This record gives sequence, C-alpha cells and structure tokens, in this order.
Amino acid sequence: MRLATLHTASGPHAAIRVGDHYVDLPATDPTLPSTVRGMLDAGPVVLQRAKQVAERPQAWRVPAATANLHAPVHDPAKIICLGLNYRDHAIEAGQAIPTEPILFSKFTTSLIGHGESIVLPKVAAKVDYEAELVVIVGKKGRHIPSDKALEYVAGYAVGHDVSARDWQFKGEAKQWLSGKTFDTFAPIGPELVTSDEVPDPHALGIRLRINGQTLQDSSTSQLIFGVPEMIAYISQILTLEPGDVIFTGTPPGVGAARKPPVWLKPGDVVEVEIDRLGTLRNPCVAEV
Repeated sequence: MRLATLHTASGPHAAIRVGDHYVDLPATDPTLPSTVRGMLDAGPVVLQRAKQVAERPQAWRVPAATANLHAPVHDPAKIICLGLNYRDHAIEAGQAIPTEPILFSKFTTSLIGHGESIVLPKVAAKVDYEAELVVIVGKKGRHIPSDKALEYVAGYAVGHDVSARDWQFKGEAKQWLSGKTFDTFAPIGPELVTSDEVPDPHALGIRLRINGQTLQDSSTSQLIFGVPEMIAYISQILTLEPGDVIFTGTPPGVGAARKPPVWLKPGDVVEVEIDRLGTLRNPCVAEV
C-alpha cells in the first residue's frame, strides 16, 4: 500500500495510490480518519478498510500527475534524525565511526512534500543535500527489543535532509539543530510505502541527482545502524508513536565533501530516488 497526504480545499487528506491516481479517503468515506497519522494510530483493521474503500468504483480520485502533496505524514509528533550513519560518509566528513547512534531532530515547520520548494535561507550560504531513507513508525512503543523492532514500522519513504553547513558547524561547539531544521529542510515523499512491500529495508539502492547529475549513489546495505538498532536505541529514550518520522542518515557524496564544494542554489532541482519507494523531487528557490 502507498499512502499519501493530499493538499485539499478542506485541509490535508489521507490518500492511497491506486494506479495513476490517488484516492482521497475521507472524501470517499468520511468515517475514516482524515490523516495518515490518524489512520496509523487507528491500527491495521482501519488500514485494511481504507484499502477496500480505495477500490470502490465511486471513489474520489485525483490524478497523480496533478496532485498537490504534503509529506506523507504531514503532522508527526516527532522527527528524529541519525547523523553519520554510513561508514563512508563519516570518513568523508573526517569524523570517527560512531559506536552508537548520533541523534538530532527537526521540527514540523521543516516538512514539505514532493514537488514543493526548498527555500534557501537569506542567512545561509552553504546549503547541502543528503539523500535519506525515512522510517515511519506504525505503533506505540518504549524499550522495544531490536528483534521486535520491525513490527513497529508502518513503512518507509524517500527523504532529503537539507543542511545549512555554515550554521551546523558554526562555532567550536557546533550547532546541528540550527543547521538542520530551517523551514522546508525536510522534504519527504511522494508516499509512505507500507513495510509489507519492502521485504528488506537494508537492501535498497539510494541515489541523489541535482539537475540530472548523480551526486550520491549507494545502498542502505551500508548503514552502520540498521532499522532495528535505531528503533531499539531511540525507544530507550522516548516513546515512539504512530506517525513519528526517523531519518536514517546519508551515504557519501554530499556537497561539503566535494572539491570544490557543491551547494544548492536557486533553480536547482533535486531528486532523491530509493528502490521500491520512488523518487522525491523538489526545486530550490531563494528566500524572499
């Protein structure tokens, strides 16, 4: 199942991709939760009913080619991110290989969907790109053992951890949060692909292109900490809830490590592609 969130005149609506259309679920059946987060919170029985609703001949359909999308979960309670989670990326960044996950966070104001614009801030001159696999939590849990962790995953999405390096590495203490959570710096999409359609999240090709040029090309097999380890570690600290978003880290090839460096600029179009999940595309514009 491929879940999405549509921009509609009455607000964000949960949708399911069916062929070349999205079915607007609350417009088709108002008894369903209106949001993807609400559907995940309601559990698998409601998700199965939503799938049946999407198959109705009279379902409210929106062509995928013209749909305006939010991030698949537009209102997560938490956006948790891992840093330096690919060995080669840690090396290119001149950092030690982590012995436990490095965590930071983003805020919901940084979320945008497929097709929406990444706004390059007036105050940042070194805005970088990072292709990432995103994990969406499916049920509530705390102190989750790693051998049970995948049971708590609703699905996966394509993500882009946009990063202002001149803010992230400002001063001796560094400020990862400052550099990572500018408005629009967390594109996710187009869809949440449920975990039953992704047999192994650690065997997915991941690529990033700017204006058609490939700058990152790797595989999630290179993750230092896999999805079960991430969930087990994070859930020691906080309660994971349906709809929570986890950015899992980026492979090598980021702009800051290139000679000369490559920074995002107005007019660039960034595409992040992950096998089985699709392609997330966002243009870059200058802040006005």
